[in-house]
Amino acid sequence: MRAVGWTALVVAALLAPQASAAETSPQAVLDRFAETIGYRLEVVDNRPICPPGIDACFLSTITLTIPENLPDALPTDGLSLYFSFVNPLPLVESHIFTHRLVNGDVQQLTLKPGVELRPGAKYQVKLWGVGANFSKAFAMPNAYLVADGLEPRTIAATRAIIDPETGLERLPFVGPMTDEAKLATKSDADKTRWLTAERAFALQAERQAPAASGIAILPKPVKAMQGKGAAVDLRQGVALTLSGVERGVVAPALAALDVAGNGLLPLTVRIDAAAVTKPEGYVLDVKASGIAITAHDAAGASHALRSLAQQAAFENGRMKPLWVEDAPEYRFRGLHIDLGRNFHGRDQILKLIEAMAAYKLNKLHLHLADDEGWRIEIPALPELAEIGSKRCHDPTEQTCLLPQLGAGPDGAGGVNGYLTAADYVAIVQAAAARQIEVIPSIDMPGHSRAAIRAMEVRHARLLAAGKAEEAEAFRLIDPADTTEYRSIQHYNDNTLNVCLPATYRFVDTVVDALADMHRQAGAPLHTFHLGADETAGAWVKSPACQAMIAENGGDGGKLTPRFIERVASGLAAKGLRTGGWSDGMGHTDPAKMPQNVQTNIWGVLHTGAIREAHDQLNRGWDVVLSIPDLGYFDMPYAPHPDESGYHWASRGVDDYQVFGFMPGNLPANAATIRSTHAEGKAIADTPVVQPGRRIAGIQAQLWSEVTRTDAQVDYMLFPRLLALAERAWSPAPWTPVYHAGASYEWNDARVKSLKLKAGWQDFAGRVAAQLPMLDRMGVAYRVAPPGARIVGGKLEANSVFPGTVTEYRIGGGDWTRYGGPVAVSGAAELRSRSADGKRASRTVLVEPGH
Repeated sequence: MRAVGWTALVVAALLAPQASAAETSPQAVLDRFAETIGYRLEVVDNRPICPPGIDACFLSTITLTIPENLPDALPTDGLSLYFSFVNPLPLVESHIFTHRLVNGDVQQLTLKPGVELRPGAKYQVKLWGVGANFSKAFAMPNAYLVADGLEPRTIAATRAIIDPETGLERLPFVGPMTDEAKLATKSDADKTRWLTAERAFALQAERQAPAASGIAILPKPVKAMQGKGAAVDLRQGVALTLSGVERGVVAPALAALDVAGNGLLPLTVRIDAAAVTKPEGYVLDVKASGIAITAHDAAGASHALRSLAQQAAFENGRMKPLWVEDAPEYRFRGLHIDLGRNFHGRDQILKLIEAMAAYKLNKLHLHLADDEGWRIEIPALPELAEIGSKRCHDPTEQTCLLPQLGAGPDGAGGVNGYLTAADYVAIVQAAAARQIEVIPSIDMPGHSRAAIRAMEVRHARLLAAGKAEEAEAFRLIDPADTTEYRSIQHYNDNTLNVCLPATYRFVDTVVDALADMHRQAGAPLHTFHLGADETAGAWVKSPACQAMIAENGGDGGKLTPRFIERVASGLAAKGLRTGGWSDGMGHTDPAKMPQNVQTNIWGVLHTGAIREAHDQLNRGWDVVLSIPDLGYFDMPYAPHPDESGYHWASRGVDDYQVFGFMPGNLPANAATIRSTHAEGKAIADTPVVQPGRRIAGIQAQLWSEVTRTDAQVDYMLFPRLLALAERAWSPAPWTPVYHAGASYEWNDARVKSLKLKAGWQDFAGRVAAQLPMLDRMGVAYRVAPPGARIVGGKLEANSVFPGTVTEYRIGGGDWTRYGGPVAVSGAAELRSRSADGKRASRTVLVEPGH
């Protein structure tokens, strides 16, 4: 087999002897080569012996397989392979390539001079990363080839596909991860084990729940009783009477009830704040003679109708008499969606708003911008959306951002895009109609690369037009700044310069535009979330910052809190509340901050959450628990290489852990939640909470680095969002009373484990009753794979939620519905199905003797 040069190899890719000129053009040859080259990514070892100078390494490999039968061809120049790798990559070992970090996670491999490749040969590239890849989710799609003068082309083998059984994205170029000893942990100190089918069976056997048989309302009402007497038949419709509330205010909740509005059964909805004293509270009285709802406010009336709709659906429209008295435990019950990293559009958000309303969540936190994308139209600054919303191969970044997170070279695909002003107005209107407040978030001063690059394009455009003063008006960097830094996501240019007047002009312009959109929607803006987290340490060599650094004792690190304080004061002057993430907010001077502040606590339970939460509670701020162990739904459901999600904060956040969380006593959670190394250990209660302080509420977060499709959004959120909704609305009766300074051991008896188990079993039954409603909403919730074992030649299986259909097959045969223990002679594959039967879980394998 002869050797050919890399460029000749590419240009000659599988040409036919009689090929036309078009077929032999350099572009056509590059296209064909990209379609036929083999590409394989494998995680080899998460705990190898590291090369000198690299600590905490792991090893992955890329294997390229060159197509066979390649004739000679004309050479091309400048050919490189680009791919995304999200961990630090200090060493790439290859006989044929040199490596360069472009920025962020974008990596470039360039062929070494004089290297000749052989058709049919395999070439391995060793990637020595820092950290670990515990799941396939870290792999990024859409590696691509670039050559001078030609359009870049995605390597076909690296494209994602949609699994027709699960409806989820799959990356076929990623090798299987099967060696638990090498891949599950970084060291012997980490006690994490993969949740195999056999281990899941044992875990689920301890938590088995019966199907709901009485009240199926979720979240669980404070008080609810079913009575005796004649059934209440809603199937023929209701006769609606409203008092103190307009029909339009409760229209979405009425639509969810899904009954005719011209029937005979009286349905009275009355607002009476004196009769129902708690905000958002309601009393629901369902009798054969009619249904009466008394509520504190419009939100309470809507909640009552949602509870009625759930129970009516569960009882097929013919209900037993029912009495409910209900109000929320916490006033802030939130969902955060990251649109910045990968875009998710208006229709997906509108679907989520309806689901939020169904389960009584009332705050939608939209993360509209980050390093990887700007997702909201700001009419005065069109480049933000035009440039900042798209990722493609343009090294100059004059037309788009670099293709971070495997976006690919062509700017196409669902990860790109933005909300128009009209889209955003529609979202705010839909949310307001369901008594949900939209909280827009523009992360700053860090996490701002999309804005910076877009404003550099604006600057260049205006400068070229001779408008130098206008060009500088929104420039967010000091071109004379020589500071060198890398952010946590490996950017060297992602931080606004907080010393420039243009930066504050930019903030005002964006906030004013968002406020105007809220006014158009008829729902005034109340809170603006400025992020304020993970600032990388820029500016120290910026001439523009020297005076401000001197004013702060020569400490450039103090500029971030000064920025937060200034922006917060500006927002207060506009009548707006400031929100931010706890790490940035915690470094501010409380005396220089407005009193009305929202802080999202995102420290990990065992490493900082209590310190941050209690300190900021004691400042008198509104504390919202966004603790990853409770609510980071970009973490995997379980420790397993086939489960999607990052793992820096938790190897598994399952429905049970979210349900069992105790927001009212953070140290007590050490009794039920292990550390990131799966160790049970106490957490110090430092500082203690001052008397009279109480959290405002809790929030779920979905960061989207590895969530590229709307179906994956649904999978990561549901059903564990139902558990968070329950914890936000309903008390957790297993929680011990908070005592300042008390700490708790793993399995501490002061946490009432029997109440927790009984509560879970009741909740799991109600979740099973809700799944058909999620199906009807179009929510593609996670279908958990079954637990299974083979004992004595018999296959046994169980599930997370009661009533889940399980299927099995032997030797790749037909799928058979599981109905109970069945004799098998060897290994078996199993999967679960969604309530409507349309989707399957991932398939699991169980073998005898495991």
